[in-house]
Amino acid sequence: MPPFGFETENEVMNAPSPKVQMNRRQFVRFAGVASGAVLLAGPRAFAATTADSVLDLDPGPDNPRNSEGAFVTLKSGRILFVYTRFYGGADDASPANLVSVYSDDDGRTWRREHKVEVQNQSGANVMSVSLLRLQSGAIALFYLVKDSLIQCRPVWRISTDEAQTWSEARPITDAPGYFVLNNDRVIQLASGRLLAPLAFHRAKGSQPKSYASWDSRAIVLWLLSDDEGKTWREADDWWALPGRTRTGLQEPGVVELADGRVWSWMRTDQGVQYGSISPDGKQWPSLPEKTQLVSPASPASVKRLPGSSSLLAVYNDHSGQFPYPKGKRSPLVAAISTDGGVTWPKRKMIESDPQGWYCYTAIHFVKGAVLLAYCAGDPKVGGLNRLRIRRIELNWLDA
Repeated sequence: MPPFGFETENEVMNAPSPKVQMNRRQFVRFAGVASGAVLLAGPRAFAATTADSVLDLDPGPDNPRNSEGAFVTLKSGRILFVYTRFYGGADDASPANLVSVYSDDDGRTWRREHKVEVQNQSGANVMSVSLLRLQSGAIALFYLVKDSLIQCRPVWRISTDEAQTWSEARPITDAPGYFVLNNDRVIQLASGRLLAPLAFHRAKGSQPKSYASWDSRAIVLWLLSDDEGKTWREADDWWALPGRTRTGLQEPGVVELADGRVWSWMRTDQGVQYGSISPDGKQWPSLPEKTQLVSPASPASVKRLPGSSSLLAVYNDHSGQFPYPKGKRSPLVAAISTDGGVTWPKRKMIESDPQGWYCYTAIHFVKGAVLLAYCAGDPKVGGLNRLRIRRIELNWLDA
């Protein structure tokens, strides 16, 4: 398994077509899951939400992959979306820049021409963007600088002029090694503390270009800053997944709950996302345990709904509520929790093509709606190579 726990392009392109077994009752529920669902004829019929797909960034001859992005709303009301645009291959270590597109109408339409925000000057690429409006008013841009299969570090930049210019990149950790910070993951707590959840992969060898030198079994740790990024330090605790595993605790995320506690979740190969609770983001005494987010080895994304204590999760739901191809990153489901992530009783289908590949979702709230940006590939273009932005009305999610 390559870095980040991503599947290689070759595995995605040449994976056998998934077989989804459905009895008649399942088929009816699958087809009618969304209000106004569209039923396509044929044995691979699937449902589609009525929410709008507003932008597809398809790969091309000189741009074989577009993936992993994040949003920020500027003071003008413009929504900026920064993502990874590959230009020298579609592998996770292929060359890529960070580029942006924008919308001036709450995400309904997008200017397709991109602007380069960060030029690749690493040994491999720059990728996996988080954007964050700080309490000070500045905008923070976090991303990974990948030099090799044994060296990958998160860095950040600051803009004080609404993303017109960015400061020089600064690492948030000086430790050597391979650290993964997923896209759209860094948060600022109500206290002002910045929190970045990381997965650390040890090097098994010294060959920077050999996958045999990279250990896919990650531990989870958290970096924090109490001075808006001037200094960073590790939280008091880190966790590993006990027992036999090929992933460990990969691709963690964090969200602040309504009571001030912080919930972190992690992707695993145990058929479920694991979760851990911290009182403050500095101490993590809670041993990661299984959550109700049943999924393959694929990342979940979670944020709090605006003005609410409820959580929104977007992930590949393999609980059985919807038909799913075993081991694959479909369907893509939105779920609502009203008890801090303990249960997720409300679920809605977003994407359900059994041959689709949906993952690495960025979540951004606008007036009465939410924007989701995620990889939306298939066997024709490659699982991670097409990036899609979808706009969904909040009242549909909570209905």
